[in-house]
Amino acid sequence: MKSVLITGGTVRLGRAITERLRAEGWRVITSSHRADAGADIVADLAEPMGPARLYAAALQLLGGTPPDALVNNAALFTGDDASIAAVNLESPKKLTTLMAGRETGVGAVVNILDGTVLSHMPHASHASPSYLASKRELLEFTRSGAATFAATLRVNAVAPGPVLAPTEVHEKAGETLLARRPTPDDVAAAVAFLLDAESTTGTVVPVDAGQHLL
Repeated sequence: MKSVLITGGTVRLGRAITERLRAEGWRVITSSHRADAGADIVADLAEPMGPARLYAAALQLLGGTPPDALVNNAALFTGDDASIAAVNLESPKKLTTLMAGRETGVGAVVNILDGTVLSHMPHASHASPSYLASKRELLEFTRSGAATFAATLRVNAVAPGPVLAPTEVHEKAGETLLARRPTPDDVAAAVAFLLDAESTTGTVVPVDAGQHLL
């Protein structure tokens, strides 16, 4: 059975991804910073050693074997700049680097971005500048990481559009090319595809009903 570590895997998009992959036969290990979230591992990714502790705990649950895949889904939308950067950017970079140290096989990483980083004319967003900057840098890391770690990892990303607004953020969804709005299940399907697409790396899949083209 293939295994996958999903950060922030018990709520919102993370929950949809968890349910999709479990239905497809993956052994899913979830993490959360909250002890009451029902996650397999409680880890504060804003702490400098948080990602390393999380990865060590995942290894322990898997009997010392690295997970086959990693989904960097956990994110902070508001808060201080340092915490947002730590959770949204530094944690994915650290976890991906740890995944790249695997001794056998080629693992898969999927980073969850934000559709606004792909848009030529982003719709008005009330997300903090620090949040948007962290997602733009995660986009660049997806591409550079795919090249750097190609021997042991495939690194891709999904960029959700107007799927679920953060609870702290109240904004209009913006116009889309398609009449149908993307759903959490659509995002989960894109993640599942990238985890199985063995010849794909350095790719970003928008799940935004064409919003990035406007």
